[in-house]
Amino acid sequence: MKLSNIHLKNYRNYEELSLTFSKNLTIFLGENAQGKTNILESIYVLAMTRSHRTTNEQELIQWEKDQAYITGTVQKKTTKTPLELTLSKKGRKTKINHIEQKRLSSYVGQLNVILFAPEDLSLVKGSPQLRRKFLDMEIGQIDPIYLFDLVQYQSVLKQRNQYLKQLAEKKQTDLIYLDILTEQLAEFGGKVLFARKKFVKRLEFWANSLHQQISHQKEQLRISYVATVPFEEEATAEEIQGTFLQELQRNRKKELFKASTFIGPHRDDLQFFVNEQNVQTYGSQGQQRTTALSIKLAEIDLMKEETGEYPILLLDDVMSELDDSRQLHLLETIEGKVQTFLTTTTLDHVKNKMTVEPEIFYVHQGEIKGAETE
Repeated sequence: MKLSNIHLKNYRNYEELSLTFSKNLTIFLGENAQGKTNILESIYVLAMTRSHRTTNEQELIQWEKDQAYITGTVQKKTTKTPLELTLSKKGRKTKINHIEQKRLSSYVGQLNVILFAPEDLSLVKGSPQLRRKFLDMEIGQIDPIYLFDLVQYQSVLKQRNQYLKQLAEKKQTDLIYLDILTEQLAEFGGKVLFARKKFVKRLEFWANSLHQQISHQKEQLRISYVATVPFEEEATAEEIQGTFLQELQRNRKKELFKASTFIGPHRDDLQFFVNEQNVQTYGSQGQQRTTALSIKLAEIDLMKEETGEYPILLLDDVMSELDDSRQLHLLETIEGKVQTFLTTTTLDHVKNKMTVEPEIFYVHQGEIKGAETE
């Protein structure tokens, strides 16, 4: 999978920008706050329909403009697919091959991306919410059904919490409606949990292999999915749904008192163990960074395994955050097989470490100089 071009209009600090990419490694070079990350972000937004940097989509639209546009062409083994995304106050509009898509799950997955930014090094030490978002974003790209089930789960969860609040405030007394919402929550939640369980197992397989390489065979990495709904490792989606429903019914009094849903995928987490020691609690900073790097790189092979195509890798000023050894492992892993877009303030991190010749775009105050610019 490759992105052969991208066009921006009224996006962040770019009124109009067209770039064509001809090589496997593209570097956006320039000082900080010049617009390098905005280009990388636009590729991510074209793929995922949302930014990794902000939840306020209005920030993506240039000041005093009504809409922002991103278009690009995805090249796969046998197909070329134009993608279009329009951002406005009314929301997002997506098109594949110039045909508008009504469902997010129909669009996401056309362009698979893996983003690695400095904040991703906090995947291990950060909040559970960060790790849940990581799971949802990555599984959603390779499994559109997961994305649909997740959206349904979140919708029912919101309705259920609102109804629990109304019951707690004595504004409602109908427990039958609560039963209906509870059954729906268990149905969609069970599917979400089953998909996460499968994904984490495959992620652990690839990440452990990479972690051993980076640590020179000194460390083993284990990833554990910490579920608030207890289920067996070999449980089916239907069995998980049944257990989830039982647990919700068992917690009903507590939920009615607190007016909130206490268990489910929205409360779950990941734990990482290096040589069976919890790296989040007891690991050194080096071990935590190696774990984060192993996980991000593992996604490359995992996505290839699931989709038949390598994803696109976005490296946002992450080289400066890694020592020489980890930089080398990162570059060796991606070299020759993954189209990579990299932002940096200096070429020192990649010079003499890669055998492929990069395509370099120089970024200064929102102006781009380099090959194939328009």
